[in-house]
Amino acid sequence: MSNKERLRITELDFDGIKSNLKTFLKNQTEFTDYDFEGSGLNVLLDILAYNTHYQAMNANLMGNEMFLDTAQLRSSVVSHAKLLGYKVRSSRAPKATVNVEISSTTGISTATIPKGFSFQSSIDNVPYFFITNSAVTKSRENNVLRFEDLEVFEGTLITTRYTVDADNVDQRFIIPDLKADMSTLKITVQNSSTDSTTQTYTESADIVQASSTSNIYFVQEVEDGQHEILFGDGVIGKKLTDGNIVIMEYIVTNETLANGAGSLTGSSQIGGSTAYTVTTTSAASGGATRETIDSIKFNAPLDYSAQNRAVTVNDYKVFVRQVFPDTAAVSVWGGEDNDPPKYGIVYISIKTIDGNTLTNSQKSTIQNSLKPYNVASIRTEIVDPETIQIRLTTNFKYNSTITTKTVDDLNALIVSTLTTYSTNTLEQFNSQFRFSDLIGQIDDTDDAITSNVTTIQMSKKITPTLNTIDAYEVNFGNSIYNPHSGHEAVISSTGFKISGDDNELFIDDHKGALRTYYFIGTTKTVVNANFGTVDYIAGKVSIPSANITSISDVDGVTSTQIRIVAVPSSPDIIPLRNNILEIDLANSTVSGKVDTATSSSGSSVATTSAAVTTADTSTSYITTGTSSSSGY
Repeated sequence: MSNKERLRITELDFDGIKSNLKTFLKNQTEFTDYDFEGSGLNVLLDILAYNTHYQAMNANLMGNEMFLDTAQLRSSVVSHAKLLGYKVRSSRAPKATVNVEISSTTGISTATIPKGFSFQSSIDNVPYFFITNSAVTKSRENNVLRFEDLEVFEGTLITTRYTVDADNVDQRFIIPDLKADMSTLKITVQNSSTDSTTQTYTESADIVQASSTSNIYFVQEVEDGQHEILFGDGVIGKKLTDGNIVIMEYIVTNETLANGAGSLTGSSQIGGSTAYTVTTTSAASGGATRETIDSIKFNAPLDYSAQNRAVTVNDYKVFVRQVFPDTAAVSVWGGEDNDPPKYGIVYISIKTIDGNTLTNSQKSTIQNSLKPYNVASIRTEIVDPETIQIRLTTNFKYNSTITTKTVDDLNALIVSTLTTYSTNTLEQFNSQFRFSDLIGQIDDTDDAITSNVTTIQMSKKITPTLNTIDAYEVNFGNSIYNPHSGHEAVISSTGFKISGDDNELFIDDHKGALRTYYFIGTTKTVVNANFGTVDYIAGKVSIPSANITSISDVDGVTSTQIRIVAVPSSPDIIPLRNNILEIDLANSTVSGKVDTATSSSGSSVATTSAAVTTADTSTSYITTGTSSSSGY
């Protein structure tokens, strides 16, 4: 067959397909002089091209759904994840912890809080109900009847029943509620409608340990985002028999809406009495929507490589997200990389979605949930994230002849740039602050901005135990600028008082030593020239012993923390381990003036400040930017 008689099949769009069909027909002797545009055959070509295009699109879409990386449908992604042995996370109910104490005047010696007992809280005047997922019984001891660390879940307790029909080979056990928290699912199987004997079934964790008589079940997400319960076949797990009644109890939740709820109150009697008090020991947290498609694509291959055991740091990152869905970011490092090193320990730091610090109860729950995955004698320790705040002082110039914006308008735009940079580039573990990138973004904020000179500082906060002698250390993980002359201080702080001194004290440094001082008017008086030490290379500020009695307010706001500010030795700041970087917008300043080199008006300087600096006694900046040398 000659090339002219061949039909090209490389085009996939409608117009290309139709053009190829025309070319093919024109090369046939029967249609040499045929006017395709004005003929009825043109309609037939439209139909053929449309059908071919339709088939090509379907083939392309089908091909995409065959692979986890390219699949777009949730059902396809879930199906691929299932082949990797990955369990897709369902919705999660916010969980709170409460203590309940029954008054001694009631005369009640033993009481039971039943499953489904309800507590109430509210957020923005919207009521939310928290329920128990199991019955708890307590007896009075030493005249105290108290339920401690009682876990309650937000939502509604739902019961779904199925009667097993052995003749129906297509029978399925579906949980119809899309917001069911599958971690709260409890299944019992009643022998029959005439025999009330029940057996408790548990979710299978390892089929290797399952026998033909094991009371186990399996859970999988199916079509429409619902969950299906699968039971054994008589080889792996016990098989259900005709007439069995499957009873499924689970909590349907409002997901994230009740996160942060506290101050829970009981809604009915306990042990026949309302004379009890409820103390919320841990506000509601952990509520989450079902796992997203992107999360499944990311976690399923990692989970498969982990093979249900935590060996590498990435393994722990996967399992932490599974056992604690409120995780926004997680950092993991081995004890050998810790400062100081502690072997045999894996350190985990978790940033939650709501930004709250994990409670001791949450930490304990996560550690216990990770134990089945630990290898040999490896232990886990959960540490709180630490934030390094980056203070910026930005002075920019702009060409007033090419813009109608005022200096205030440009200031606001730059503050918006800094906010976006902090949110999108920083505020995660391992997210690095690159100085050149930031000042480039400041210049690119508006075409009128010609240059900027930006200086940086970094700060961390310590929370002293008041009226107690204690040691404190601030580890920036980045080296601090060392003023070799010894006269320039690069450390500063907010105010505080110590035992035996009524003056408001501040901290600075001198030749590697921390000093405390106070002001009388503008006169600076040093109180203690050896209050602590500064390791400029390691980036550590150490206070070996101090009895701090009070902390100064900052900008009229009561503070419980002392802020330590330092000048870094490098314009780039790299977070280590559990450190997270963010721009301290409240203590950063932005000011601008007309660039007289580009503006013909030669107008005088116009400046404004976009933020007010707090009362920190900052003493030194390292100047760098787009229009000056680094100075480091």
